[in-house]
Amino acid sequence: MAKQIQAIRGMNDILPDQTGRWQAIEQVIRQLVARYGYSEIRMPIVEHTELFKRSIGEVTDIVEKEMYTFDDRNGESLTLRPEGTASCVRAGNQHGLLYNQQQRLWYMGPMFRYERPQKGRYRQFHQVGVETFGIASPDIDAELIIMTARLWRDLGIAEHLTLELNSLASNEARANYRDALTAYLREHMDQLDEDSVRRLETNPLRILDSKNPAMADMLSQAPKLSDYWDQESREHFESVCARLDAAGVAYTLNERLVRGLDYYNRTVFEWVTDSLGAQGTVCAGGRYDGLVGQLGGKDTPAVGFAMGLERLVLMLEAADTLRVPKPVDVFIVVGGAQAELPAQAVAEKLRDAFPTLRVHQHCGGGKFGNQLKRADRSGADIAILLGESEVADNTYTVKFLRGQGEQTTLDWNGLQALISGLELK
Repeated sequence: MAKQIQAIRGMNDILPDQTGRWQAIEQVIRQLVARYGYSEIRMPIVEHTELFKRSIGEVTDIVEKEMYTFDDRNGESLTLRPEGTASCVRAGNQHGLLYNQQQRLWYMGPMFRYERPQKGRYRQFHQVGVETFGIASPDIDAELIIMTARLWRDLGIAEHLTLELNSLASNEARANYRDALTAYLREHMDQLDEDSVRRLETNPLRILDSKNPAMADMLSQAPKLSDYWDQESREHFESVCARLDAAGVAYTLNERLVRGLDYYNRTVFEWVTDSLGAQGTVCAGGRYDGLVGQLGGKDTPAVGFAMGLERLVLMLEAADTLRVPKPVDVFIVVGGAQAELPAQAVAEKLRDAFPTLRVHQHCGGGKFGNQLKRADRSGADIAILLGESEVADNTYTVKFLRGQGEQTTLDWNGLQALISGLELK
């Protein structure tokens, strides 16, 4: 017997008993972004490697260690996308969607990073991203945060998430802060771990993200970014906060919440949870006014966020707050060869009459009793029994599988009326 081929480590199958929850979450998200007037964009999974080197940065862990990069037959370096923002900006620049325009876009799909698989973090993972372009004012920053807060309410997990908020201010203010932070960290080189020593030369703001408890006290006494804010950035941030206050969205100011790359500016935010064990980020966003220009377009204000679907699924499984539609409403039980054609015909008539009805017609023969067991396991509300007598009388016997009524035999009009009156869930 040939050896079975397994899935690549960290790239997981989503099985039929799991996909219902995924579809339910995706449907809630699709409805939400539509309510806010956002349009879907779909980008390729594979991009030129240079796109991510220029956007994410050549000295970041993602580019240095985590990207799936390969040369194609023409010798071009290609990469499976590790995130969606760069691809969205590339598409906007390429198709003339961004300059001197306003765009509200969203996307959903798989991303790829080579890192150690763990709960909620995989080598192939799925993200939803929302990106806006052409709006420099703080109202759009607030709208995105308010939108995510509404999503948590719609999913029933708001109590499990906390919003952390900060401002990176202007490029000039952040550069001044970077100099002060670097000077402070050099005075405490003996307390820096290996990653932080490496980041000191390339990305010192990211050291503030360190989860190393041995550095916590030292980092708590580091210079504060807010002391370097320029007046315009301060007013922008205060306006964002005022809008969140007015909308009733609670937040915590976290001055160690940063982004390491220069195209980020002003508002940054993260939704974090400790309901999955150690505290983890479920959704992260912020303003990146410098990225469009960095990727070859004309300078355009931009702000967005991304969230991981795997972590959302885990949270919803733990909270058990989302109703997942069952795959079957009506199960047709077929009693013998003489009922096979009528069964197929009534299945199609039901699908015509009730476009959203989920009809499962048994195939492959078998005893009535075994078919009824399958009908019950399917989660269907009713089973329609078609045997020799039903075919002869042109009738349908209905068996209620969820205790809704007594078994009854009906003609076609009666069957339609019964299904119309059922509250199928």
